[in-house]
Amino acid sequence: MVPPGECAVELEALVKRYGSITAVDGIDLRAEHGAITALLGPNGAGKTTTIEICEGYRRADSGTVRVLGLDPVRDARELRPRIGVMLQSGGIPGTARAGEWLRLIASFHARPLDPAALLDRLGLAAQARTPFRRLSGGQQQRLSLAAAVVGRPELVFLDEPTAGLDPQARHATWELVTGLRDAGASVIVTTHHMDEAERLADQVVIVDRGRVVARGTPAELTGAERQLRFRARPGLGLEELLAALPPGSVAKESPAGHYLIEGDVQPELLATVTAWCASHGVTTEDLRIERRTLEDVFLELTGRELRS
Repeated sequence: MVPPGECAVELEALVKRYGSITAVDGIDLRAEHGAITALLGPNGAGKTTTIEICEGYRRADSGTVRVLGLDPVRDARELRPRIGVMLQSGGIPGTARAGEWLRLIASFHARPLDPAALLDRLGLAAQARTPFRRLSGGQQQRLSLAAAVVGRPELVFLDEPTAGLDPQARHATWELVTGLRDAGASVIVTTHHMDEAERLADQVVIVDRGRVVARGTPAELTGAERQLRFRARPGLGLEELLAALPPGSVAKESPAGHYLIEGDVQPELLATVTAWCASHGVTTEDLRIERRTLEDVFLELTGRELRS
């Protein structure tokens, strides 16, 4: 088990370079024991490299790495039986049958979960005799998840665990992940689904260009601030609308025809917006007040431009 007082994962001043490119530029990260930590960032932000260093697949150029109190490279033999790793690519031979593969992985562990029950929980019981290469993409994803958790690991690394899954499979995966946490395991998950991170994570770490740009619980990052959204014809005169709103308000149009008002969203502000629209012959649709989401925070911190 994790020594008392230690985190499941602790990184200090982590740096990794590939030639002239600095993929990880001084990342500090603490993943608490028995919690779900979401590591978020755009493509190329350094997430995968950071996770691969934690898993012992890459060496850091500098900095400190402790995983379950151990060095993931020097103490690899001791550490690997205690962690579970789910990769997007799966890493499962194409000819391996789903049930046989999961039973094989379970046989390497002292207290594995029941492979048949795990397949059933993830909706794969009917595919137990199907070779991996003949599974659908979503089924392959779920089998990779099952292989990562069947050994009851103390720490699980999940890379995009619900990529390509339908809504039912996503919810089954979420239930499995939260069940791991509730049973005392630590989970580090990378995902591009902000709603998933907001739903699952106890702690969120956002990285961009190899550095941590924000950390906290989902509630701490999104705050209590509310915002007003509505749809209308594109190109409204936002400067004129702002002049009618309380000081400190912000009005944005993105994408075209979709409007966001930020500020002290009280009944008076709602009345001002609707009155302004009515006086300018603007018909509004889907008018609603909502709290700022993790996706809003993510885009504010990392920008809206596409990344390769």
